[in-house]
Amino acid sequence: MFIKQNFYIIKLKRNILPLIFVIFTLCLLLFSKSNLPAIKSGLALWANSVVPSLFPFFVATELLMHTNVISQLGILLNRFMKPLFNIRGEGAFAFIMGIISGYPVGAKIASNFRENNICTKEECERLLSFTNNSGPLFIIGTVGILMFKNTTIGILLFITHILACVTVGFIFRFWKYKHVSKPYKSSKKLSSQNNSVSFSNLGEVLSESITSAISTILVIGGFIVIFSSIISILKTSGILQFCSSIFVPLFNFINIDNSFIQPILTGFLEITNGISSISSIVCKKLSINIILSAFFLGFGGLSILLQVLSITSKTDLSIKPYIYGKFLHGIFAALYTYLFIYYLPFFNFDL
Repeated sequence: MFIKQNFYIIKLKRNILPLIFVIFTLCLLLFSKSNLPAIKSGLALWANSVVPSLFPFFVATELLMHTNVISQLGILLNRFMKPLFNIRGEGAFAFIMGIISGYPVGAKIASNFRENNICTKEECERLLSFTNNSGPLFIIGTVGILMFKNTTIGILLFITHILACVTVGFIFRFWKYKHVSKPYKSSKKLSSQNNSVSFSNLGEVLSESITSAISTILVIGGFIVIFSSIISILKTSGILQFCSSIFVPLFNFINIDNSFIQPILTGFLEITNGISSISSIVCKKLSINIILSAFFLGFGGLSILLQVLSITSKTDLSIKPYIYGKFLHGIFAALYTYLFIYYLPFFNFDL
C-alpha cells in the first residue's frame, strides 16, 4: 500500500506541468468572454508602455557591447564596484543600465557578460541579485503620476528603490566569496559580438542588435499577455477570491484593510496589475498603499522572475541569487519607504 502511494505521488509530480497546461487551456475556453478584454489590455500595456520604454534600451545595450565603453567603465569605476559589490568595474555598466532602463535589462546584461566572459560566474550572479530593477520611467511616470496621481510619491518610490538596490548589492558581495569559477564556454559565436563597431560593419551590427532586441521584447510581451490572462481566469473563476478569504484573519490581526489582500496576491503574480490595484484602493492611511507598492517594485513578481529565467537559462548562471536578492530588495524598499514617510513629514501622505 505504501509503495503504491509513493508510485502515485511520483507519477503526479511527473505529470503536474502537463496537467496544469491542460487546465489552463480549458480555462481559456471556459472564460474566453472575460479573457479577451484582459488579453487586449495586456497587449495594449505592452505596446504602449513596455515597447517604447524598453526596446530602445535593448538596442542600445547590444550596440554598446560592441564598443570599448564597458572596458573604459571598468577602468574608471573599479575603485567603487570592487569594495562595494565585490564585482570588477565592468559591472558598473549593468548597474547603471539596470537603474535607468527597467526590468529585465539588468538580467540581460549580466547574461551577456557571462556569455562573453567579461565577468566570472560568481560576479554575474551577484549582478543578477541587484541590477535588475524597475526603471524611473515606470516608477515615477506610470506608478507615481498615472496610478497615484502624485509625482512626489513616484520620486519617493524611486529613491527607496535605488537605496534598497544598493543595500542588496552590498549584502551579496559575500555571495560565493571564495569560490573561483572556470571560464565560460558559450554555444554562441562570440566573434561577431566581440568585434568593435566601425562604419564598415555598422549595418551588420545594428541589424544584429535590433534582431536580438526584438526577440527579447517579444518574450516580455508574451509573459505580460499570459499573466494578464491568468489573473483574469483566477478572478472570474473565484479562485483569487477564495485565496483572499484565507488571509482575512491575518489581515484583521495586523489591522490592515481586507481590500488589500486580492491586489497583494495579484502583485505576487504580475507587478503592473498588482500595483495598479493597490494604488486604486481608497484608504485614509495612503502610506500602506505606498509601502506595499515599494515592496512589489523591488520584488518584481512571478512574471518578471520567469522573464529573467528565460534569459539566464541560456547560460550557467544560477537563478537563486536573483530570487533571494529580489525578495530582500522588496523588504528593504518597503522598510526605507516606511522610514521616509514616518520620519520625514514632507513624504507623509496620510489623511
